[in-house]
Amino acid sequence: MIDNSTMRVVIADDAVLLREGLVRLLTETGHEVVAVVGDGDALVEAVVKHRPDVSIVDVRMPPTHTDEGLRAAVQARQLVPRSPVLVLSQYVEVSYADDLLATTGGAGGGGIGYLLKDRVAAIDEFLDGLRRVAAGGTVLDPEVVGQLFARRRRDDPLRELTPREREVLGLMAEGRSNTAIARTLVVSDGAVEKHVRNIFTKLNLPPDTEQHRRVLAVLAYLRN
Repeated sequence: MIDNSTMRVVIADDAVLLREGLVRLLTETGHEVVAVVGDGDALVEAVVKHRPDVSIVDVRMPPTHTDEGLRAAVQARQLVPRSPVLVLSQYVEVSYADDLLATTGGAGGGGIGYLLKDRVAAIDEFLDGLRRVAAGGTVLDPEVVGQLFARRRRDDPLRELTPREREVLGLMAEGRSNTAIARTLVVSDGAVEKHVRNIFTKLNLPPDTEQHRRVLAVLAYLRN
């Protein structure tokens, strides 16, 4: 557990005013800023060298000012597993937010935050979020959560299935035959065959001699 009064922090941001503001805020509240950097490569080096309690990382940094900060944060988490990272951004970068959140699994552990920069103005809330990330928690801006859920809904290959078709697919995933599914649902074999055909159509699985559609449908179900 991180003591509230003593966090060792790395700051990665090429915006001098915000960077210096964060340094002043953290030092005045009793924390130690062990490194201040302005690009992704320097962030990775600082995390490996200092093993901070938490790193504060801007999304867009040199040279292209697109997603270097997020990519560097993901890389730092790979090199120093469980290294807590709080990402600050003016924008929600959904694809890289997904990549960053994926590092909370396995050896990566928790310790992930993603906040929009205007949240820093609420100083107490910002510091509380930083402490929670340093302690291994996950802190997500409500706007980030909303866009991540929206993307998952758009990308969900099962979204077109009816409740009954989802039920049939779930039983397929258990390895049951059409006859066994019909017995379980107390319907005819023909009704199950119709549901299965609909599932294949909605999952865009046309007849293919090279692949087994039933297996592919079950894989889509398990992934979701």
